[in-house]
Amino acid sequence: MLRACTLLMLCCAAADAYQPPQPLQHHTQTRQDLLRNLLLAAAGGSLLFGGSEMASASGGATAGRYTTIPIAKRRYYGRVQEGVHEFLAMGPDVVQADMTATSIQQFFDPQGAIVVAAKRKDVNGQCTKKDGDCRGKEVRDSRYNDMKASMYLLGNAFRTDQQKPPDRLPTVKAAKAFFKEMDEMEKLVKKKRQNDKQVQQVYLAALEILDTYLDLVELPPTDSGNYDKEFDTLVGETARIT
Repeated sequence: MLRACTLLMLCCAAADAYQPPQPLQHHTQTRQDLLRNLLLAAAGGSLLFGGSEMASASGGATAGRYTTIPIAKRRYYGRVQEGVHEFLAMGPDVVQADMTATSIQQFFDPQGAIVVAAKRKDVNGQCTKKDGDCRGKEVRDSRYNDMKASMYLLGNAFRTDQQKPPDRLPTVKAAKAFFKEMDEMEKLVKKKRQNDKQVQQVYLAALEILDTYLDLVELPPTDSGNYDKEFDTLVGETARIT
């Protein structure tokens, strides 16, 4: 699984530099404690697992009007999941700290993803254009920008109060926290530096926040294996995960 492989490589990279804390009396370090400390070491001590407010913001995520959430799922589940797929796919290159890697550059490339496929502009099967060219134009943007838009719109549908501003929704808060980290990563990526350890810190922070968001919008976590495949970004026929 992409997320598991990325975390494993980060842990291995940090193992030599990691100095385990002296055990307290009657304390046995658990595997989870060790993983946490290794990740903190790899990220230069950034607080990846902090944010009690964000971690506890899962209540009420499944509530809302009957039609709003299913429709939002059909519209945005494919796009969000494809964004997560490509986000995780660049993990191994982030571990190598090489910002010139294709997977990283393409994720932020304004021409890297087809957001709207080209459609022919025939009328009843006949091209009526004088030049005979009825080919439509596709709309392109970066996968990250499309991920931002779809995450926000999907998150905005998970509400219990139609009058509540989007910024007060736990889903939107989680999405914006993710965007904050990824916007910073995008700035660093544009510099195309090699051995950029700061990007690793930002990526890991974003990864933890992303799992919070996915839980709130009823999608599997990043370590579930669900995102190992590509996803159709067209509007789905159902709101179910397939």
